Amino acid sequence: MSYRFFTPARATGLAAEVNRQLREDFLGPLPTFQALSPAPRLMAATWSLMRESLLAGETDRVERELVAATVSRANRCRFCVDAHVTLLHGLGEHRLAENVARGDPPLRPRHAEIARWAADSRTPRASAWSRQYGPPLTGTVLAFHFINRIVSALLEPDLLPGGLQRLPAVRSVGGRLVARTTREAKEPGRSLPLLGLSTPPGGNPADVAYAALKDAAAGGGELLGEAARETVVATVRWEDGKHPSQPAEWATDLVRELPATDRVGARIALLAAFAPAAISQGDTGLWRLSHPADADLVRLVAFGAITATDHVARALDPARS
Repeated sequence: MSYRFFTPARATGLAAEVNRQLREDFLGPLPTFQALSPAPRLMAATWSLMRESLLAGETDRVERELVAATVSRANRCRFCVDAHVTLLHGLGEHRLAENVARGDPPLRPRHAEIARWAADSRTPRASAWSRQYGPPLTGTVLAFHFINRIVSALLEPDLLPGGLQRLPAVRSVGGRLVARTTREAKEPGRSLPLLGLSTPPGGNPADVAYAALKDAAAGGGELLGEAARETVVATVRWEDGKHPSQPAEWATDLVRELPATDRVGARIALLAAFAPAAISQGDTGLWRLSHPADADLVRLVAFGAITATDHVARALDPARS
Protein backbone atom coordinates (compact mmCIF):
# COMPACT_ATOMS: atom_id res chain seq x y z
CA MET A 1 0.00 0.00 0.00
CA SER A 2 1.43 3.39 -0.90
CA TYR A 3 0.45 7.03 -0.50
CA ARG A 4 0.08 9.19 -3.59
CA PHE A 5 1.48 12.54 -2.47
CA PHE A 6 3.23 12.17 0.91
CA THR A 7 4.26 9.59 3.50
CA PRO A 8 2.72 10.34 6.91
CA ALA A 9 5.05 11.00 9.82
CA ARG A 10 4.98 8.93 13.00
CA ALA A 11 1.73 9.59 14.86
CA THR A 12 1.83 11.51 18.13
CA GLY A 13 -0.76 13.13 20.39
CA LEU A 14 -4.35 12.80 19.18
CA ALA A 15 -3.33 10.84 16.07
CA ALA A 16 -1.61 8.27 18.30
CA GLU A 17 -4.78 8.00 20.42
CA VAL A 18 -6.83 7.33 17.30
CA ASN A 19 -4.36 4.61 16.31
CA ARG A 20 -4.75 3.02 19.73
CA GLN A 21 -8.52 2.75 19.24
CA LEU A 22 -8.02 1.45 15.72
CA ARG A 23 -5.90 -1.38 17.17
CA GLU A 24 -8.48 -2.15 19.86
CA ASP A 25 -11.68 -1.87 17.82
CA PHE A 26 -10.82 -2.44 14.17
CA LEU A 27 -7.88 -3.68 12.10
CA GLY A 28 -5.08 -1.43 13.31
CA PRO A 29 -3.71 1.91 12.01
CA LEU A 30 -4.94 1.54 8.44
CA PRO A 31 -3.63 3.74 5.60
CA THR A 32 -7.04 5.44 5.28
CA PHE A 33 -6.58 7.07 8.66
CA GLN A 34 -2.83 7.55 8.42
CA ALA A 35 -3.41 9.65 5.28
CA LEU A 36 -5.47 12.00 7.48
CA SER A 37 -2.96 12.09 10.36
CA PRO A 38 -1.38 15.44 9.36
CA ALA A 39 -4.76 16.89 10.45
CA PRO A 40 -5.37 14.96 13.71
CA ARG A 41 -8.83 16.32 14.57
CA LEU A 42 -10.00 15.47 11.06
CA MET A 43 -8.53 11.99 11.47
CA ALA A 44 -10.30 11.54 14.82
CA ALA A 45 -13.66 12.75 13.49
CA THR A 46 -13.45 10.44 10.47
CA TRP A 47 -12.66 7.45 12.68
CA SER A 48 -15.47 8.42 15.05
CA LEU A 49 -18.11 8.55 12.31
CA MET A 50 -16.96 5.25 10.81
CA ARG A 51 -16.77 3.52 14.19
CA GLU A 52 -20.12 4.72 15.50
CA SER A 53 -21.91 3.95 12.21
CA LEU A 54 -20.25 0.83 10.85
CA LEU A 55 -18.91 -0.95 13.92
CA ALA A 56 -20.82 -0.04 17.10
CA GLY A 57 -24.21 -1.14 18.36
CA GLU A 58 -26.52 -4.03 17.60
CA THR A 59 -27.63 -3.28 14.01
CA ASP A 60 -26.85 -6.08 11.53
CA ARG A 61 -23.18 -5.66 10.61
CA VAL A 62 -23.74 -7.44 7.29
CA GLU A 63 -26.18 -4.74 6.20
CA ARG A 64 -23.73 -2.02 7.20
CA GLU A 65 -20.86 -3.65 5.30
CA LEU A 66 -23.16 -4.03 2.30
CA VAL A 67 -23.85 -0.29 2.44
CA ALA A 68 -20.14 0.53 2.77
CA ALA A 69 -19.21 -1.65 -0.20
CA THR A 70 -22.10 -0.45 -2.37
CA VAL A 71 -21.45 3.26 -1.74
CA SER A 72 -17.79 2.59 -2.52
CA ARG A 73 -18.77 1.06 -5.88
CA ALA A 74 -20.99 4.04 -6.65
CA ASN A 75 -18.02 6.34 -5.91
CA ARG A 76 -15.59 4.14 -7.91
CA CYS A 77 -13.28 3.67 -4.93
CA ARG A 78 -11.56 0.37 -5.74
CA PHE A 79 -9.60 0.31 -2.49
CA CYS A 80 -12.75 0.58 -0.33
CA VAL A 81 -14.75 -1.89 -2.44
CA ASP A 82 -12.02 -4.50 -2.02
CA ALA A 83 -11.71 -3.82 1.72
CA HIS A 84 -15.42 -4.12 2.48
CA VAL A 85 -16.00 -7.08 0.19
CA THR A 86 -13.26 -8.80 2.22
CA LEU A 87 -15.04 -7.86 5.45
CA LEU A 88 -18.28 -9.35 4.08
CA HIS A 89 -16.31 -12.58 3.58
CA GLY A 90 -15.19 -12.22 7.20
CA LEU A 91 -18.85 -12.16 8.23
CA GLY A 92 -19.44 -15.43 6.36
CA GLU A 93 -21.36 -13.76 3.50
CA HIS A 94 -19.30 -15.19 0.67
CA ARG A 95 -21.92 -15.13 -2.09
CA LEU A 96 -23.10 -11.64 -1.14
CA ALA A 97 -19.49 -10.43 -1.07
CA GLU A 98 -18.76 -11.60 -4.60
CA ASN A 99 -22.08 -10.30 -5.95
CA VAL A 100 -21.16 -6.87 -4.63
CA ALA A 101 -17.64 -7.16 -6.04
CA ARG A 102 -19.07 -7.87 -9.52
CA GLY A 103 -21.79 -5.22 -9.22
CA ASP A 104 -24.56 -7.83 -9.33
CA PRO A 105 -27.71 -7.33 -7.23
CA PRO A 106 -27.79 -9.31 -3.97
CA LEU A 107 -30.05 -12.35 -4.02
CA ARG A 108 -31.97 -11.64 -0.79
CA PRO A 109 -34.73 -9.04 -1.29
CA ARG A 110 -33.81 -7.06 1.85
CA HIS A 111 -30.16 -6.87 0.76
CA ALA A 112 -31.14 -5.93 -2.81
CA GLU A 113 -33.32 -3.10 -1.49
CA ILE A 114 -30.56 -1.76 0.76
CA ALA A 115 -28.01 -1.98 -2.05
CA ARG A 116 -30.24 0.01 -4.42
CA TRP A 117 -30.76 2.65 -1.74
CA ALA A 118 -27.03 2.90 -1.02
CA ALA A 119 -26.12 3.14 -4.73
CA ASP A 120 -28.72 5.86 -5.33
CA SER A 121 -27.10 8.06 -2.69
CA ARG A 122 -24.41 9.06 -5.21
CA THR A 123 -27.04 11.15 -7.07
CA PRO A 124 -29.64 11.85 -4.38
CA ARG A 125 -31.68 14.43 -6.31
CA ALA A 126 -31.80 12.44 -9.53
CA SER A 127 -33.01 9.34 -7.70
CA ALA A 128 -35.37 11.18 -5.30
CA TRP A 129 -33.31 9.60 -2.56
CA SER A 130 -34.44 9.98 1.04
CA ARG A 131 -34.11 8.55 4.54
CA GLN A 132 -35.45 5.01 4.69
CA TYR A 133 -33.26 3.36 7.28
CA GLY A 134 -32.01 4.07 10.81
CA PRO A 135 -28.90 5.97 11.96
CA PRO A 136 -26.38 3.10 11.59
CA LEU A 137 -27.09 2.66 7.87
CA THR A 138 -27.51 6.34 7.06
CA GLY A 139 -24.38 7.12 9.11
CA THR A 140 -22.49 4.46 7.15
CA VAL A 141 -23.62 6.05 3.88
CA LEU A 142 -22.24 9.44 4.97
CA ALA A 143 -19.05 7.95 6.39
CA PHE A 144 -18.19 6.26 3.12
CA HIS A 145 -19.07 9.15 0.86
CA PHE A 146 -16.39 11.02 2.79
CA ILE A 147 -13.88 8.17 3.23
CA ASN A 148 -14.10 7.04 -0.43
CA ARG A 149 -13.05 10.49 -1.59
CA ILE A 150 -10.18 10.75 0.89
CA VAL A 151 -8.91 7.30 -0.06
CA SER A 152 -9.19 7.82 -3.82
CA ALA A 153 -7.41 11.18 -3.55
CA LEU A 154 -4.56 10.26 -1.21
CA LEU A 155 -3.94 6.50 -1.58
CA GLU A 156 -3.03 4.19 -4.43
CA PRO A 157 -5.98 1.93 -5.28
CA ASP A 158 -4.47 -1.49 -4.57
CA LEU A 159 -4.49 -3.07 -1.11
CA LEU A 160 -1.99 -5.73 -2.24
CA PRO A 161 0.76 -5.79 -4.90
CA GLY A 162 -0.59 -6.26 -8.40
CA GLY A 163 -4.18 -5.92 -7.23
CA LEU A 164 -4.22 -9.45 -5.78
CA GLN A 165 -7.07 -8.47 -3.47
CA ARG A 166 -9.40 -8.51 -6.48
CA LEU A 167 -9.09 -12.29 -6.74
CA PRO A 168 -12.07 -13.96 -5.01
CA ALA A 169 -9.86 -16.58 -3.35
CA VAL A 170 -7.62 -13.90 -1.87
CA ARG A 171 -10.63 -11.96 -0.57
CA SER A 172 -12.02 -15.12 0.99
CA VAL A 173 -8.75 -15.91 2.76
CA GLY A 174 -8.48 -12.29 3.90
CA GLY A 175 -11.98 -12.52 5.31
CA ARG A 176 -11.08 -15.56 7.40
CA LEU A 177 -8.07 -13.70 8.81
CA VAL A 178 -10.24 -10.82 10.06
CA ALA A 179 -13.38 -12.81 10.91
CA ARG A 180 -13.04 -12.63 14.68
CA THR A 181 -12.43 -8.89 14.77
CA THR A 182 -15.20 -8.25 12.26
CA ARG A 183 -17.81 -10.11 14.31
CA GLU A 184 -17.05 -8.55 17.72
CA ALA A 185 -19.66 -6.12 19.05
CA LYS A 186 -18.39 -2.60 19.84
CA GLU A 187 -19.68 -0.33 22.57
CA PRO A 188 -21.39 2.79 21.12
CA GLY A 189 -19.94 6.21 21.83
CA ARG A 190 -16.44 5.15 22.79
CA SER A 191 -14.77 7.26 20.09
CA LEU A 192 -16.44 10.55 21.03
CA PRO A 193 -14.10 11.42 23.95
CA LEU A 194 -11.29 11.66 21.40
CA LEU A 195 -13.12 14.76 20.19
CA GLY A 196 -13.99 16.02 23.66
CA LEU A 197 -17.63 15.05 23.03
CA SER A 198 -20.28 12.73 24.41
CA THR A 199 -23.69 11.51 23.31
CA PRO A 200 -26.53 13.67 24.66
CA PRO A 201 -29.42 11.87 26.39
CA GLY A 202 -31.56 10.24 23.72
CA GLY A 203 -29.03 11.14 21.04
CA ASN A 204 -27.13 9.00 18.57
CA PRO A 205 -23.30 8.83 18.60
CA ALA A 206 -23.13 8.74 14.79
CA ASP A 207 -25.02 12.04 14.55
CA VAL A 208 -22.58 13.64 17.01
CA ALA A 209 -19.63 12.26 15.04
CA TYR A 210 -20.99 13.53 11.72
CA ALA A 211 -21.44 17.03 13.09
CA ALA A 212 -17.83 16.95 14.35
CA LEU A 213 -16.55 15.73 10.98
CA LYS A 214 -18.50 18.36 9.08
CA ASP A 215 -17.07 21.08 11.31
CA ALA A 216 -13.49 19.79 11.03
CA ALA A 217 -13.57 19.21 7.27
CA ALA A 218 -15.44 22.37 6.31
CA GLY A 219 -12.57 24.35 7.84
CA GLY A 220 -10.46 23.41 4.82
CA GLY A 221 -12.53 25.86 2.82
CA GLU A 222 -10.66 28.65 4.62
CA LEU A 223 -7.71 27.82 2.37
CA LEU A 224 -9.69 29.22 -0.58
CA GLY A 225 -11.15 32.64 -1.31
CA GLU A 226 -14.89 33.20 -1.12
CA ALA A 227 -15.51 32.90 -4.86
CA ALA A 228 -13.60 29.61 -5.01
CA ARG A 229 -15.50 28.17 -2.04
CA GLU A 230 -18.81 29.18 -3.60
CA THR A 231 -17.79 27.57 -6.90
CA VAL A 232 -17.14 24.25 -5.17
CA VAL A 233 -20.37 24.32 -3.15
CA ALA A 234 -22.56 25.42 -6.08
CA THR A 235 -21.05 22.84 -8.44
CA VAL A 236 -21.69 20.03 -5.97
CA ARG A 237 -25.33 21.05 -5.71
CA TRP A 238 -26.10 21.45 -9.39
CA GLU A 239 -24.08 18.47 -10.66
CA ASP A 240 -25.64 16.10 -8.09
CA GLY A 241 -22.93 13.46 -8.02
CA LYS A 242 -22.30 13.10 -11.75
CA HIS A 243 -19.10 11.35 -12.84
CA PRO A 244 -17.33 13.76 -15.24
CA SER A 245 -16.22 11.94 -18.39
CA GLN A 246 -12.99 13.99 -18.55
CA PRO A 247 -12.43 15.17 -14.98
CA ALA A 248 -9.25 17.18 -15.52
CA GLU A 249 -10.70 19.24 -18.37
CA TRP A 250 -14.04 19.60 -16.59
CA ALA A 251 -12.42 21.03 -13.44
CA THR A 252 -10.13 23.33 -15.42
CA ASP A 253 -13.12 24.88 -17.21
CA LEU A 254 -14.96 25.48 -13.94
CA VAL A 255 -12.10 27.41 -12.31
CA ARG A 256 -11.06 29.43 -15.37
CA GLU A 257 -12.75 32.65 -14.20
CA LEU A 258 -11.49 32.48 -10.60
CA PRO A 259 -8.57 34.59 -9.34
CA ALA A 260 -5.28 32.99 -10.37
CA THR A 261 -4.28 32.39 -6.74
CA ASP A 262 -7.35 30.19 -6.20
CA ARG A 263 -7.52 28.17 -9.40
CA VAL A 264 -5.37 25.20 -8.43
CA GLY A 265 -6.92 24.91 -4.96
CA ALA A 266 -10.46 25.08 -6.30
CA ARG A 267 -9.55 22.53 -8.97
CA ILE A 268 -8.26 20.08 -6.32
CA ALA A 269 -11.36 20.59 -4.16
CA LEU A 270 -13.69 20.03 -7.14
CA LEU A 271 -11.86 16.87 -8.13
CA ALA A 272 -11.97 15.67 -4.52
CA ALA A 273 -15.75 16.04 -4.61
CA PHE A 274 -16.36 14.35 -7.99
CA ALA A 275 -13.33 12.39 -9.24
CA PRO A 276 -10.64 12.31 -6.53
CA ALA A 277 -8.43 9.79 -8.29
CA ALA A 278 -7.93 12.41 -11.03
CA ILE A 279 -5.98 14.72 -8.69
CA SER A 280 -2.46 14.64 -10.11
CA GLN A 281 1.10 15.22 -8.99
CA GLY A 282 1.00 18.36 -11.11
CA ASP A 283 -2.02 19.65 -9.18
CA THR A 284 -0.47 19.02 -5.79
CA GLY A 285 2.92 20.33 -6.89
CA LEU A 286 1.39 23.66 -7.87
CA TRP A 287 -0.63 23.78 -4.64
CA ARG A 288 2.50 23.20 -2.55
CA LEU A 289 4.21 26.25 -4.04
CA SER A 290 1.99 28.34 -1.78
CA HIS A 291 0.89 25.71 0.76
CA PRO A 292 3.81 23.32 1.39
CA ALA A 293 2.38 21.56 4.48
CA ASP A 294 0.86 18.08 4.15
CA ALA A 295 -1.89 19.22 6.53
CA ASP A 296 -3.06 21.89 4.08
CA LEU A 297 -3.37 19.37 1.25
CA VAL A 298 -5.33 17.02 3.50
CA ARG A 299 -7.63 19.83 4.66
CA LEU A 300 -8.26 20.99 1.08
CA VAL A 301 -9.16 17.48 -0.09
CA ALA A 302 -11.38 17.07 2.99
CA PHE A 303 -13.23 20.28 2.13
CA GLY A 304 -14.14 18.91 -1.31
CA ALA A 305 -15.06 15.54 0.20
CA ILE A 306 -17.30 16.95 2.93
CA THR A 307 -19.02 19.30 0.49
CA ALA A 308 -20.06 16.28 -1.59
CA THR A 309 -20.96 14.28 1.52
CA ASP A 310 -23.12 17.05 2.92
CA HIS A 311 -25.04 17.19 -0.36
CA VAL A 312 -26.09 13.62 0.48
CA ALA A 313 -26.84 14.58 4.08
CA ARG A 314 -29.12 17.39 2.91
CA ALA A 315 -31.11 14.88 0.86
CA LEU A 316 -31.58 12.84 4.04
CA ASP A 317 -32.74 15.92 5.91
CA PRO A 318 -33.58 19.01 3.80
CA ALA A 319 -33.78 21.10 6.97
CA ARG A 320 -30.03 20.82 7.50
CA SER A 321 -28.35 24.21 7.39
